Amino acid sequence: MNTDGISEKKEVNREPSVHLIVFKLGSEEYGIRIEQVKEVTLTPEIARMPKTPSFIKGVANIRGDIIALLDLEERFHIGSPESSTEIVKEKQKSYTLVLEAKDFTIGLLVREVPHSLTIPISRIEKTPSFIQDLQINDNYIEGIGKLGDRLIIVLDIHKILTFEEAELLKD
Repeated sequence: MNTDGISEKKEVNREPSVHLIVFKLGSEEYGIRIEQVKEVTLTPEIARMPKTPSFIKGVANIRGDIIALLDLEERFHIGSPESSTEIVKEKQKSYTLVLEAKDFTIGLLVREVPHSLTIPISRIEKTPSFIQDLQINDNYIEGIGKLGDRLIIVLDIHKILTFEEAELLKD
């Protein structure tokens, strides 16, 4: 015990980490940095819009803001077309992650309740560039986090859409 009134400072070796919102697409876990997520809500009624890409399921009114809802399973070609239709039909059982990018706000449709997780940066490995989808902006996969047996694909939501798609969402 320190008797001179000055408390001892313990050297705490805090490893830098990131706080993610984790959700499933197909059978894999994906994560988005929590600072990119504005809110998580039950999926509201979706209004389909003409002349939009098939992975944009329509628009919805979330707390007074009309935002486009995006189905990443369809965008990444990891779900069957029936599964994306199911998520829209079963909207009461699905959730929407509301994400704020620089110029637009979008919603991501997910089937299960997303949860938060903190992972040390040292456990996130860079992804080889050949894994990236050439039709989407480069490096939208920030890395792959390893926690025990779990692999979490960490996305940079700002790079998922092409420039043209982002411009479409601004309108």
